[in-house]
Order: sequence, then C-alpha cells, then structure tokens
Amino acid sequence: MLDRHLHPRLKPLLNRLVMTLDKPGIAPDGITLIGFAMGVLALPFLALGWYLAALVAIVLNRLLDGLDGALARRRGLTDAGGFLDIALDFLFYALVPFGFALADPVVNALPAAWLLFAFIGTGSSFLAFAALAAKHNIDNPGYAHKSFYYLGGLTEGTETILLFVLCCLFPAHFAWLAWVFGALCWLTTATRIWSGYMTLKDVQRQPGSE
Repeated sequence: MLDRHLHPRLKPLLNRLVMTLDKPGIAPDGITLIGFAMGVLALPFLALGWYLAALVAIVLNRLLDGLDGALARRRGLTDAGGFLDIALDFLFYALVPFGFALADPVVNALPAAWLLFAFIGTGSSFLAFAALAAKHNIDNPGYAHKSFYYLGGLTEGTETILLFVLCCLFPAHFAWLAWVFGALCWLTTATRIWSGYMTLKDVQRQPGSE
C-alpha cells in the first residue's frame, strides 16, 4: 500500500548514494549477497534476544536491498539479478518471524507460524501473477523500475519492514503484532488472487491472446 508512495521519494536519495558504489569491482549481485548476509545475522540476534542488534541487521539489509536495485538500474536490469534479489528477499522475510519464535517458543511460536503462513499467501500470489504477467506482457506503470510485475496490496514491503521494526523495538508485543499483521496479509492475498484472476481473464478475452 505504501510502496508506490515511498519508492519515488527514496529513489533520488538511493541514486545519489549509489554513485559512490558504481565502480568496476562492485556488482549489484554482490551487494544483494552482502545485504542478505547482513539480514541473516538477524536470526541469531533474535534467538538470543538481542533485539536492537537484530534491528540494525534488518535496517542494513533493507538499505543494501535498495542500493543493489539502484545500481542495477544504473547499469541495466537483468533477469538473473532480479531473480536473486526477490528469492533472497523472501528468505529474509521468513527468517525474522522464525527468529522471534526461537527467542520465546512458548509465547511466540504460534503467532510466528501464523505470520509465516500468511507470508506464503502474499508471496505465492505475488510471484504467480508476476510469472503470468511476464507471459502476457502486462505492464505495471506504478512499478516500472522493477524487474518483474509488482502486484501491490494492503501489506507490501514497506509495511512488512515497519512490522519488523516495531517487533524489535517492542518484542514483548510480537505475538499480537504478528496476529494482526497476518490477518492483514490474508486480506492482501485475497485481493491479489481476485484482481490477478480478473486481470488474466480480461487478457484472455482480448483478440489474439494466447
């Protein structure tokens, strides 16, 4: 919901920052891998209850995720880079709830499982439509800078990172934050499935469609 409003505001800042990284020895995919490694550190930090350290790891992961995309756009987007970026992003999103479950299994395990269950819904509907949108050459002008079709919704990347930040700042409230956000994720999944289905039905009705 917030991504389409936030991205245009962050893009100029990221473009200025990435100018210092645009050197022969630095590749967008390398930044993606370093960013993922930073994000993975959040898992042991959360398991140990080091929530502020985990927050730093999460913020660094998201910063590098923005920089790898900015550098890729500067040099030219690639399918391989886009695939690597989204695959590692989804792994990162999954490890944060798992980290909270490890931190306090008695209190957090069930809401963390609910949140991961909800992430499966948002992630699968997102990626399934992206694959078919590419097949039918469906454009999304709202996210023209993405490597593939970016299907929006109530809970997108910005909202998810905000959730992680709140959970790290207020770890005692992780359970109810996870229950509420998971419910919002299922609303997103339902709207994505419906809108994606109707969009593809409309495409099939058009003359000359496959």
